[in-house]
Amino acid sequence: MAAARRARAGDPRAGFRRPAAEPGPAVPQGLIRAARKSGQLNLSGRNLSEVPEHVWRINLDTPEEAHQNLSFGAADRWWEQTDLTKLILASNKLQCLSEDVKLLPALTVLDVHDNQLTSLPSALGQLENLQKLDVSHNKLKSIPEELMQLSHLKSLLLHHNELSHLPDGFGQLVNLEELDLSNNHLTDIPTSFALLINLVRLNLACNQLKNLPADISAMKSLRQLDCSKNYLETVPSKLATMASLEQLYLRKNKLRSLPEFPSCKLLKELHAGENQIEILNAENLKHLNSLSVLELRDNKIKSVPDEITLLQKLERLDLANNDISRLPYRLGNLPQLKFLALEGNPLRTIRRDLLQKGTQELLKYLRSKIQDDVTSPNEEPPVTAMTLPSESRINMHAITSLKLLEYSEKQAAVIPDEMFNAVRSNPVATVNFSKNQLNEIPPRIVELKDSVCDVNFGFNKISSISLELCMLHKLTHLDIRNNFLTSLPEEMEALTRLQVINLSFNRFKVFPSILYHIVALETILLSNNQVGSIDPLQLKKMDKLGTLDLQNNDLLQVPPELGNCETLRTLLLEGNPFRTPRAAILAKGTAAVLEYLRSRIPT
Repeated sequence: MAAARRARAGDPRAGFRRPAAEPGPAVPQGLIRAARKSGQLNLSGRNLSEVPEHVWRINLDTPEEAHQNLSFGAADRWWEQTDLTKLILASNKLQCLSEDVKLLPALTVLDVHDNQLTSLPSALGQLENLQKLDVSHNKLKSIPEELMQLSHLKSLLLHHNELSHLPDGFGQLVNLEELDLSNNHLTDIPTSFALLINLVRLNLACNQLKNLPADISAMKSLRQLDCSKNYLETVPSKLATMASLEQLYLRKNKLRSLPEFPSCKLLKELHAGENQIEILNAENLKHLNSLSVLELRDNKIKSVPDEITLLQKLERLDLANNDISRLPYRLGNLPQLKFLALEGNPLRTIRRDLLQKGTQELLKYLRSKIQDDVTSPNEEPPVTAMTLPSESRINMHAITSLKLLEYSEKQAAVIPDEMFNAVRSNPVATVNFSKNQLNEIPPRIVELKDSVCDVNFGFNKISSISLELCMLHKLTHLDIRNNFLTSLPEEMEALTRLQVINLSFNRFKVFPSILYHIVALETILLSNNQVGSIDPLQLKKMDKLGTLDLQNNDLLQVPPELGNCETLRTLLLEGNPFRTPRAAILAKGTAAVLEYLRSRIPT
């Protein structure tokens, strides 16, 4: 660095004498010296409320040691210093960045994540060598237009801020390869995004997007697109022309259908769970030759097309919690399939106990039935039997052969007496009265107490559980999701065989304490309520409990003792307002979360 450049600085020690009023701890001289040699300075986690001026001037000012020691060894030749290329200021208390950032023109990496920044200096636009900028986990409400001048920028991380709009000139960042805008307040995307032809990863999750611009399809290099947790009702059909796309996340939107994917020959993962998808067409699937993960859980899919067997590379298929009544048996022939989730469907041809034996047993069963499908296809009830029992009001075949009493999707306020009259002495095992307008449990359900083991009252307007339901002593599965329940009666303790209960999308403000006393419970689904706390000591006594879903509730804290519930194989906690465990730990899965919680138990 030329001496003339340093002479501009005036007092060569300016910025090294720390003024009395300067907030925050000093930056150790050893770090500054090392940074001059390496070109990298890490000041993360130092409680800084502002960046000391001499950090910005590190390559301008004559170092203090030059005035203290006139005999330099080879290691101390400060005039041979390296320009600062990497500056890490993460996890401090910075509320603003100085315009002096422009004094570090050689910077290629600037990391200021996890601070309290509400704005960025326009001078950032002068850092023409900058390749990575991380300003995530701050309080940014806008981005300066000048940032669009950073033509060499490859990675821009803006997630977890308060951005509600983006500059129109975003497309000028033509070398961008990674862009993370998740967890903001964005309602639309600039059309200039189409110019980001080198972008490989784009994360738009957890915003307020109602649609995506069709121009997004021009991103020819895009491999990963995450649009989870928005308000998307449709996906532009042009998205299907994105030939490089490998991972597409559309979870937790309002999609009613999937797009067709004629050009997405490389698509390996498609995640579209927790939408309102009703129909899965052959056209949605038949071009996806590379697909290894298809996740469609928690939708309203009624049938699975035979063309799913074209997905020869499929390894994971998640169809849990849909309205599927029948599967193509040839699914059993998929050579790579290692995980198949089907729980929470009104499957007629597959017994409950078989579902619980795991994927390999299930596939083996499906393969064993392929011949049946070929020789006598008429023995199976048609796929539409779920929604259209028959032309008559009562499907006697369902009652006598399938042991199923069904009156669903009728928008009925009461179940007609003729339904119960038709049962007569036939032992009914399954009752499906879902998707009606029921305000209460039909009292006559008690007539089925000696045979019924699976009851579905989902998607009604029921506000309380009747005593008659508590008398169904053989009940193993109870689905009462999407109702108006706020509590459960103590009398439910009599349901000693109950294994699975689905209470999602109700109005519980507290965890129903009676559940702690139903010791046979293996699965409790309580997502999308307003539950504020759980009792880990009571849960630990439930030694059969394997699945606990508490997503999207009001848990302000997760008690560390929950880590002692070692029977839990699936613990879902996303979407709650607690601070810890952080999302990164939740993402590692149940075992990691339980281990983390155990480590937090006071000793």
